[in-house]
Amino acid sequence: MSEIRMTGEIRTDYDCESTGMPAERWGEAVFKIGDEEIVMEVSVEKDIIVAIMAGEDAVWKGTLKGLKQMLQEAIKAR
Repeated sequence: MSEIRMTGEIRTDYDCESTGMPAERWGEAVFKIGDEEIVMEVSVEKDIIVAIMAGEDAVWKGTLKGLKQMLQEAIKAR
């Protein structure tokens, strides 16, 4: 049996919850709003890699450290 390296959770405002979904290497959450799709994928193979996709043309992919830096810079720019 493979090693569980992360677990996933999804919660909504309808008090729906799915927790403890095990993953060895990657997991993703997909949200569909009409014709739009927002996807967040997390990979834990070597480094922690995060990919955020809003449609096909708006994609960011990098390390967790890079994501934190980008968010901190966005907060400082406010």
